[in-house]
Amino acid sequence: MIPVPASTKVWLAAGVTDMRKGFNGLSALVQDVLKQDPFSGHLFVFRGRRGDLIKVIWWDGQGACLFSKRLEKGRFVWPSPSTGKVSLSPAQLSMLLEGIDWRMPERTWRPLKAG
Repeated sequence: MIPVPASTKVWLAAGVTDMRKGFNGLSALVQDVLKQDPFSGHLFVFRGRRGDLIKVIWWDGQGACLFSKRLEKGRFVWPSPSTGKVSLSPAQLSMLLEGIDWRMPERTWRPLKAG
């Protein structure tokens, strides 16, 4: 798991991204399309057309980190807008990386009253 500091935001780039892009190409998308600072320390997540590959770019203060994950089976759950960005919590990012539907997670049972 990516060590996400408490004040860090996670942004999903809605739509699809050319997964041939690397550090420079994804940083340019963050700056030009998402209108964010790629050196802010926030995590920016991109998904390819097939939906089985995501890339995360993150500036850790010393340099850019690029993480990728490919699912062997299934697809990553992604928002439906074709453009823009969606904010996630670090917990939702963890679910996304595990291939879980982060939009409507099932909560554990909660008692109605004490005792």
